[in-house]
Amino acid sequence: MPIPLVSVLLPIYNAEPYLAAALESILRQDHERLEVIAIDDGSTDGSLGILERYGKSDRRVLIVSRENRGLIATLNEGLELASGELVARMDADDIAYPSRLSRQVALFSEQPGLALCGSGVDMLIGNRIVRGEPNPIYRLGSLRILSMFFTVFMHPTVVYDRRVIPEALLRYDANYVHAEDFDLFRRITDRFPAAMIDDALVAYRIHDGSVTNKHKRQMRRTHLRIVAENLERDGLLDDTGALDEIGFAVTKETVECAAEWVLALEREIASRPSELRRVYEEGARCFFYFLYQLIADEGRPQLTHLFLTRTGRWGLIRRRERYGLFAGARAPWCSRLSLAAAQRVDRLARYLRSVPAASVLSRTGST
Repeated sequence: MPIPLVSVLLPIYNAEPYLAAALESILRQDHERLEVIAIDDGSTDGSLGILERYGKSDRRVLIVSRENRGLIATLNEGLELASGELVARMDADDIAYPSRLSRQVALFSEQPGLALCGSGVDMLIGNRIVRGEPNPIYRLGSLRILSMFFTVFMHPTVVYDRRVIPEALLRYDANYVHAEDFDLFRRITDRFPAAMIDDALVAYRIHDGSVTNKHKRQMRRTHLRIVAENLERDGLLDDTGALDEIGFAVTKETVECAAEWVLALEREIASRPSELRRVYEEGARCFFYFLYQLIADEGRPQLTHLFLTRTGRWGLIRRRERYGLFAGARAPWCSRLSLAAAQRVDRLARYLRSVPAASVLSRTGST
């Protein structure tokens, strides 16, 4: 069987501090039949100079540089330029481990008809790496159902098979800004098989300048809209107005409506066929955590307390968060102090679980 060409789609915008490491990690892949579609989306830093140096030394790097048009336009332009049977996504601030592409290419060979696959990630925070662990939710089966509730893959880990996915389907929709991956994944998994590789194949960098951190509010609004569309299409719930309302303003009224909506969803899922019910339940649980975090990030513990009380979901959150929120209804200041302390404990625990990034990257040849 011929070795497939993998087109690595790499959008770049002001990624100078991280770009060289990202490019090196792709060019050192043990799957050598690849091309890098590197599109500089109007960077104002030194990103283009870095790209040009790599382009001169490696013919596999195709460089496009133009004015800023945004991520979705850049992704679609890259798809049009890509020559490979397989298209891999990569972010300019992440690091791909050397076997990333070969592992994913092998999975497509083993499963003809597979349209999409993603992988686990390690978290790269400063000079430390927190090793990822397999999520058992993917062993439940239907990624189509899970894709109704959350973004099933980390975007920079995915590979698409253009031999399976129709050209008209494999496009990012500009109507879903900052959640374009969620929208695309739900559309693909609705029609074609997808798979998850449990192992971490990418070191996903966490920093303040990332798109996820810079556009969190808009991302959440679009996420809520997509979930509402999915549930209406699936016939789970027709009235999804509560999701629109809490996306624009987190108030006592919108939290109460969201809580009632969660309970209505639970009742509807209970009527689903038993063989699929567990997957729906786990998808809905993930979405509950999404709503919980959206409310908690407002910094008003009394609202988080209200949401947990109305839904009866206190048992789903960690004990130290429960302790911090118990006083939320009457003494918000006390809750804020307690929750801030819990966050400090979380940061310490994360640090203790992490290892020096060099110790991981040197073993994988990604330094």
